[in-house]
Amino acid sequence: MLFLFFAPVLFLVVFGKKMLVFKSCSTVNKLSVACCMLFAHVTGIAAVYAGGKAQNSAYDLYFKNSYSQLSVERLGLLTTMRLDLQRLITGWSPEVELAVPHGSKYIPATPPSESLKENPNEREASGKIVEYNTLDIDFAKFAANEKNQQLKEMHQYFEQVQPTAKNKYTGKYKGYNLILITAEGFSPYAVHKDVTPTLYKLVNNGYRFTNFYNPLWGVSTSDGEYVACTGLIPKSGVWSFKQSGKNYLPFVMGNQLQKQNYKTMAFHDHSYTYYGRNVSHPNMGYEYKAVGNGLDVKKTWPESDLEMMEKTIPEYIDNQPFHTYYMTVSGHMQYSFTGNYIAYKNKNLVQNLPYSEQAKAYIATQVELDRALKYLLDQLEEAGIADKTLIALSPDHYPYGLDMKTINELAGHPVEKNFELYKSTFILYSKGMKPTTVKKPISSLDIIPTISNLLGLKYDSRLLMGQDIFSNTKPLVIFSNKSFITERGRYNSVTNQFISNNGKTVSKDYIKKMSAIVEEKFYYSAKILETDYYRRILAEN
Repeated sequence: MLFLFFAPVLFLVVFGKKMLVFKSCSTVNKLSVACCMLFAHVTGIAAVYAGGKAQNSAYDLYFKNSYSQLSVERLGLLTTMRLDLQRLITGWSPEVELAVPHGSKYIPATPPSESLKENPNEREASGKIVEYNTLDIDFAKFAANEKNQQLKEMHQYFEQVQPTAKNKYTGKYKGYNLILITAEGFSPYAVHKDVTPTLYKLVNNGYRFTNFYNPLWGVSTSDGEYVACTGLIPKSGVWSFKQSGKNYLPFVMGNQLQKQNYKTMAFHDHSYTYYGRNVSHPNMGYEYKAVGNGLDVKKTWPESDLEMMEKTIPEYIDNQPFHTYYMTVSGHMQYSFTGNYIAYKNKNLVQNLPYSEQAKAYIATQVELDRALKYLLDQLEEAGIADKTLIALSPDHYPYGLDMKTINELAGHPVEKNFELYKSTFILYSKGMKPTTVKKPISSLDIIPTISNLLGLKYDSRLLMGQDIFSNTKPLVIFSNKSFITERGRYNSVTNQFISNNGKTVSKDYIKKMSAIVEEKFYYSAKILETDYYRRILAEN
């Protein structure tokens, strides 16, 4: 297939001189062409400037930020390809006006210290001492001793980020076994009481998160994993997870729980080296096994999540406490009964559903995940540890292998593409727990800080881009195009429109302030990856 793309070029190399006449043009003509090229380029740059410098404007995408989908629309395909190649070669990093310097002191867009001092009299009257999820890090000292201006700004920024307070959920599951799962292509459309009863049970008998979002990032599955496992926003233009393999990652679950004497293992029922997981996953503190390195499952496409559970559970279930991470694959596209082994395997279980063939094939792939989870629950029950094991499951991304027509069919209505398309399901479950509904807007960025708090682990909430779901911190859901959701409503960065929850108009200053916070999170998350920042401030601890 690739050869066919180059066939015309090869044809010209062989027969070009016989078919085309190449004559040297005059100096005047050469200068004329050069001047035309220069004029066209200058005119284009002038148009970029003339369009304003707002977020996601042509200027912003050309000079400061990277978002390929919008860049193609607003700058053109060739310019986007050129910028992408140029940035890849030069190791470019987004630029953004993050804060206003005040003397030698760095002031972020919204000084979190203001929030920390919120309702001080109420706290004093209650007699309670508020504790925060922070570590003993002297950012001011780091900043004072730092000669590198970029690192100095990072120290000053994180010093003033608002930490999340400990709460009644802190340590609720301390000492529990933890099973963390990133489920390929999982979505609310996979949950059916009769067809996928285990998924239905986990969704409805645990914490019910009615406003969970799972944004799609640049490197689809790998970036989805990165967000759920690290609590950081991926850096555009690179494979962030693989690049993190050389960094110190103290807040990922494997490394945190390994220090608590947990047995920590990770499994994936596809290729061991795919997306560089052979680099990233051992670095997270896991004994990592996948196809080609310690995990022997039937080689189909895709492979079976059920078989992965059957083969791997005996490796850790008798070694408590344990933490196991799974990246599944059975829910992978393409969604058809002819090109997908798992869909074909479970075809008879979905044939009576009132959906199209593609929709039924998708649900059939999720049946395999359902069976894998049932087997897991049965084994935990048999071992007598079901009520001492916390299960957390989130998707890597929405099932983009489905046509929008099929997604609309499964949803029962036309799905809005900037926000609703990414609305998903986060499972957090332990046997015997009381079902609890959480309406707060949250995202996959919030998984690591939330689980860290639930397990009573020591971590620094200032150094993660998400937040503990159960804290009283105001929600912030961030999307790859820098749209966001807050307690007041939704901001669409593409249309520059804010949709208020209560119909009231939101000030431009509020939108500007929240957009600046979002920009900061993108910027500093990338800098954490680039500079191996955690190692600089925490490795000795």
